[in-house]
Amino acid sequence: MRGDHPLRFPSEEQPVCDWAGLRSGGNDAQTGSSRCRTPWRPGIAAVHWAAWLLKAVTCIDLTTLSGDDTTSNVQRLCYKAKHPIREDLLKRLNMDNKGITTAAVCVYPSRVSDAVQTLKSIECNIPVASVATGFPAGQTPLAIRLQEIKMAVAEGAREIDIVINRTLVLKGQWEELYNEIQQCHDACGEAHMKTILGTGELGSLTNIYKASLVAMMAGSDFIKTSTGKEGVNATFPVALVMVRAIREYYSKTGYKVGFKPAGGIRSAKDALTWLSLIKEELGNSWLKPKWFRLGASTLLTDIERQIYHHVTGRYAAAHELPMA
Repeated sequence: MRGDHPLRFPSEEQPVCDWAGLRSGGNDAQTGSSRCRTPWRPGIAAVHWAAWLLKAVTCIDLTTLSGDDTTSNVQRLCYKAKHPIREDLLKRLNMDNKGITTAAVCVYPSRVSDAVQTLKSIECNIPVASVATGFPAGQTPLAIRLQEIKMAVAEGAREIDIVINRTLVLKGQWEELYNEIQQCHDACGEAHMKTILGTGELGSLTNIYKASLVAMMAGSDFIKTSTGKEGVNATFPVALVMVRAIREYYSKTGYKVGFKPAGGIRSAKDALTWLSLIKEELGNSWLKPKWFRLGASTLLTDIERQIYHHVTGRYAAAHELPMA
């Protein structure tokens, strides 16, 4: 459910800027990250391996953001989102009647109508997410970025992945950043807003922490690591700072904000490590598509390959699994 966040950037009741370290330095989550050991491999028993992989599937935003995207490959993406794992494999796991789909499909604004129409034609109600606001650089004028959001929503997007203007972070213009994100939030209307920080271009963990808090205060439903187009995308040190910012924000406001890592998440092992991180840092209540997403285009292929191996005892040849 969308709603007004209880804590806004300019607050006379609470010295938000001091708490967030936006004017004076220092915060527990950012400095504490160096003391926490990242879980490089989740200790999951073999009998539960497939169950965790299926959980990961339900949290994927199945994505295509290529310059050569066409109606046909968006249609293929939507079919795969509805049927992410081969039906015979799900039957062997007694999971064929559980309605397992990906969490969403994510496309460019110009492909939103293709995705919406395809999902409607196959009677699938998963949401269409659209990137916007001058993705991936976020360097277009604000008026154009806001218009892009409104266009995507008008075409049927129920989730909008915006990118912030990283220049504002690097120059320490936190109130300006807050105002821009808040305007994007207003332009989204009833659509959920995921705010992409572009962490690989923010310069420091301190900036990432502050940008995370500003994005949440401005109304973001999710904060997201990366566009997938930067040189450095989703990494565990960055994720630890962001999820601890989420945890601190929740502890002070009671308002939950979701988390979405994206970029470079390609293997089933990676997905399980991300699930483990969320379970340990935020708890089981965040382990659902409402609060956790994995932005990926090729991850599903490896997950299905691992499930095939779990069921049959051998790895599938490339032609044995439907293309995502």
